[in-house]
Amino acid sequence: MKTYDWIVVGGGVAGAALAYELVKTGFSVLLLEQYGTPQNATRYSYGGLAYWSGTTPLTRLLCEEAIARYHILSQELDADIQFRELDLLLTISAYSDPEATAASYNHFAIPPRLLSVQEACELEPQLNREAISGALTVKHGHINPEKTAQAYIQAFERAGGEMQISQVLQVLQDAVKTTIGTFYSAKIAICAGGLSRQLLKSAGIPVKLYFTHAEIIETPPVDVQLRTLVMPANLQRFQLEAESTQVDELWDELGNEPAPPILDAGAIQFQDGSFRIGQISRVLTDPYAKVNSKESEKWLRRSIGQILPPLENLPGIWHHCLVAFSSDHLPLIATIPGFESVHLFSGFSNPLVIIPPLAKRFANFASGKEDEIIVQLSLHR
Repeated sequence: MKTYDWIVVGGGVAGAALAYELVKTGFSVLLLEQYGTPQNATRYSYGGLAYWSGTTPLTRLLCEEAIARYHILSQELDADIQFRELDLLLTISAYSDPEATAASYNHFAIPPRLLSVQEACELEPQLNREAISGALTVKHGHINPEKTAQAYIQAFERAGGEMQISQVLQVLQDAVKTTIGTFYSAKIAICAGGLSRQLLKSAGIPVKLYFTHAEIIETPPVDVQLRTLVMPANLQRFQLEAESTQVDELWDELGNEPAPPILDAGAIQFQDGSFRIGQISRVLTDPYAKVNSKESEKWLRRSIGQILPPLENLPGIWHHCLVAFSSDHLPLIATIPGFESVHLFSGFSNPLVIIPPLAKRFANFASGKEDEIIVQLSLHR
């Protein structure tokens, strides 16, 4: 039986990027993904790249590295990832103070600019002026996340990496047991997003990694035109994450809901004319929990209709995925204590921006080079 240097579990953008960087560094790598067509957070992402959002020396450095990385990534991977720059519009509700909301962004690397209602509607004509008291705007990167993950995988395979479509059943010290067999490796990287906690728990490995159930509506290409990426300025998702991680023990039992669900009404139109409209976030400790999709879709449509009325009744399909996060908005990139061959690469709150530079750094770190940033993201921070 062949033994690999690394097995990477999870074929979303995190696993795809990490597998590519590891094989490029010279390791033999097997990438495992359970679905031929993944239904993960990468698949249903908005595709936004918030380069401007660094708030610490660490996150600002990673954002700077990401800008440089994305400018050459299509060429390096030999694929069109639909990288572009567009205007991000952060809507301020009619009941909020625009000046106070703008001030809450002052610590970001590039603070967004405050717009009046009139200026916001000129920038995005689809807005309902009655629903807002103003908006913030900043230049924002954007990619097609599916095409980016696929580009990484194709480049990984061209470089000699191997991929298997198979569900992981168990993680061992030196192997991964799947539905089609057991694969052996010196080291294992868990990049399974919202399933990472449960996967590691089944191996007797406790980690403080969490997940939300995210819900969106995806439309086919339509005639309605959206000029900007629209999101609320006062995101509730980060508050939800902070509240739901107060008691880690709640996550050890299925059926708990540590915090009530929230909806951050936003939308993005991709280059083919299709939309992704969202997003509901639910904190349910069972990764396979069922939700009422009809009620969720009504809630989504009603909420987006208040901000962007032409989008409320577009034809579209409700989708659901898991989104992993940590308790402090920083990813968990670390060796597991007591399981030195098993590594975690998950919990990205700003994933599409910081995954490419961190994947590159991790691969270099794995080859023996020191990296103070990777050390800062360990489980013991």
